[in-house]
Amino acid sequence: MDTSNCFHCGLAIVKAEGIVFDKKDFCCNGCKTVYEIFSNNDLTCYYDFEQSPGATPLDIQGKYDFLDNEQIVSKLLEFEEENTAIVSLSVPHIHCSSCIWILENLHKLEKGISNSQVNFNQKKVRIVYDKTVVDLKSIVLLLSKIGYEPYISLENYETGTQNVDRSLTYKLGVAFFSFGNIMLLSFPEYFEVGEFWLDTYKPFFRGLIFALSLPAFLYSASGYYVSAYKSIQSKMWNIDVPIALGIIVMFVRSVVDITFDYGSGFFDSLTGLIFFMLLGKSFQLKTYNFLSFERDFKSYFPIAITRIGEDNKEESIPVYEIEKGDRLLIRNQELIPTDGILMSENAAIDYSFVTGEAVPVTKKSGDKIFAGGKQKGKVIEMQVLHSVSQSYLTQLWSNEVFQKSVDQKHKSITDAISHYFTPMLLLIAFVSFGYWIFIDTAIAFNVFTAVLIVACPCALALTAPFTLGNVLRIVGKQKLYLKNALVIEQLAAVDAIVFDKTGTITTNKKAAINYKGKELTSNQLLFVKNGLRASNHPLSRMLYDFLPETKTIKLDDFVEITGKGIQATKNGIVIKMGSAAFCGGNENHDNVTQNTSVHIQIDDQYIGTFEFKNQYREGLVELFESLKDNYELTVLSGDNEGEKETLETILPKGTQLVFNQKPDEKLEFIKKLQDSGKNVMMVGDGLNDAGALAQSNIGISISENVNVFSPACDGILEANEFQKLNYFLKLSKKSIFVIKMSFGLSLLYNVVGLTFAVTGNLLPLVGAILMPLSTITIVSFVTIMSNYYARKLSVKKH
Repeated sequence: MDTSNCFHCGLAIVKAEGIVFDKKDFCCNGCKTVYEIFSNNDLTCYYDFEQSPGATPLDIQGKYDFLDNEQIVSKLLEFEEENTAIVSLSVPHIHCSSCIWILENLHKLEKGISNSQVNFNQKKVRIVYDKTVVDLKSIVLLLSKIGYEPYISLENYETGTQNVDRSLTYKLGVAFFSFGNIMLLSFPEYFEVGEFWLDTYKPFFRGLIFALSLPAFLYSASGYYVSAYKSIQSKMWNIDVPIALGIIVMFVRSVVDITFDYGSGFFDSLTGLIFFMLLGKSFQLKTYNFLSFERDFKSYFPIAITRIGEDNKEESIPVYEIEKGDRLLIRNQELIPTDGILMSENAAIDYSFVTGEAVPVTKKSGDKIFAGGKQKGKVIEMQVLHSVSQSYLTQLWSNEVFQKSVDQKHKSITDAISHYFTPMLLLIAFVSFGYWIFIDTAIAFNVFTAVLIVACPCALALTAPFTLGNVLRIVGKQKLYLKNALVIEQLAAVDAIVFDKTGTITTNKKAAINYKGKELTSNQLLFVKNGLRASNHPLSRMLYDFLPETKTIKLDDFVEITGKGIQATKNGIVIKMGSAAFCGGNENHDNVTQNTSVHIQIDDQYIGTFEFKNQYREGLVELFESLKDNYELTVLSGDNEGEKETLETILPKGTQLVFNQKPDEKLEFIKKLQDSGKNVMMVGDGLNDAGALAQSNIGISISENVNVFSPACDGILEANEFQKLNYFLKLSKKSIFVIKMSFGLSLLYNVVGLTFAVTGNLLPLVGAILMPLSTITIVSFVTIMSNYYARKLSVKKH
């Protein structure tokens, strides 16, 4: 029987039963389709990485039949709404860039899959799919067929525990065992003791040392060989190439020494080398895990939610205090922080945070609503099913759908250096070996191995992420919560700052409110109060708190029109609250009054206006004074020019004041600044400013006791830390300075280490010890320096 192997997955097939395409044999249409995708995208180099990608299961027939049970599937899904479902699957076989490519292109293999994202560190893939087109079982079978069988355990999904890869720990343990015992057996060789018993049994001890070195050489160091082989196959040489070469050369040379009795070899140095390199790798892995920023949301989002307590009393609580069974009040544009049951009659939920699709989903009383949805329209009530899941809000906020394109200058510098690092290192090693081989063979091998081992770009690669990561934690403790570490680099590049006025440079909590117009009846007051209850606009919240307590009623309809106001309906009565033009008031009123106003219209009859005497945030004047020399400052407001004179008095000369700006005009203003070459930071309240925040190079949303944060913003600043804005800008610039210093330190280490290695003054074992030490040094340096600048800058007035 004529047999062959599948070109894609490597399974044995009978040629008569297989599929031939492009002169290659395939076991099934799935493998053939994957190959076609690679061919069409010029990615056939995938097959150079590994002849059998992933790990194709031998028999999966019937293994995933339990996924036909909808109750089980619902436990695995992290989101399920109408036709859209999202699942995160653990895929242990993710190991290289081609794995990431194919797993993030699953939509080309299966029509029902709309998006898939790989988390390489956690070996997980998050898949968004259409339930009407494809089911979870089909997706799991597809993954298994192309060589990436997921690990599914209901127990793990429910408890939140995951299988941990301990292979590095085992390799480290084996290397330490070999290293320790070989050192012990090599002591007589070190001291050249000339005793009969030792001389007689020297071959036996050397053979034993050789045997003890094999587990370390073959098992502990295997990762370096595999990585080096794959990088050579892909013609992208990484740092593991010289390391693997150094280990192999040292082993071969040691075997030659003991075979021909030239000496005891270097098995002690070899196993020590492997042990210390794995120790450094373990430290690096822990460092990268530390940089994954999967932090507890308790220290992350300064957002609160309104809980309905006893006697229907509303109280604002932090999201992490939410407990199962709580009743929550969700206003217009508020984010639903956890899964729950809708108690109101109906709701329109925008799940763009979760799926990227902004089309609202209609829900009715008793339906399940998911965390991450944003309420659109009137106020709703929900009952909590469970407490907020850790880091889920972070995951939503960091959804790649909302990411801005960032020019990562330091990443590009690191990549450029790393690209030329390995070829240069190999060149130096071979030239040095060629020089010393004619002088001293022993020194030549030592030099060759030491050069390959001592130079390592690992510390260089760690400088930027660790510095930015540490600064991210520092500013987080001071209540500026940034989306990711790259925002620090964006902050450092800012040269123009645009501030919104209402709710940003003015405070929501301190405002004198006066009413002018017809006296409101108790019924009118009831309608106005309940209309404001559903809104999250700063003026709405101030006015809601100002008005006397009334009973809670359910509105028939509620609409909040950005830049205009609120329209609510109850029993056929229409209430409008907002600008004079929107409410049918005196259109010149806004231009005459010296204060911000909210006008009231009930059933097409203009009633009156609430005037706000704004109170500016504490430290506003000092903040603008500290910013004026380094930044172009603008106050951009949708309000009238009533407070222009006040602002001109308290703000520095040269501050641009622009009033009567609609949301789309704010966005255009930001765009014009960017077109003139400015790196713009927008500081707003995240509501009317959403477009401007998204357009700006970096958007900071001011949070004041409301659960509204926008996917458009890059950071959330607690309102009472507003005056620290210049401090955060200065710290971001210092962090870039620290990165440059650590780059220099890392390069200096490599130059000095190579100098000693080339001149024959550095043993390979010492080089192996210096490798992890260099990483520890760099990490310690950037931590100490970033902490130092954080303390130094905080002493000064911001």
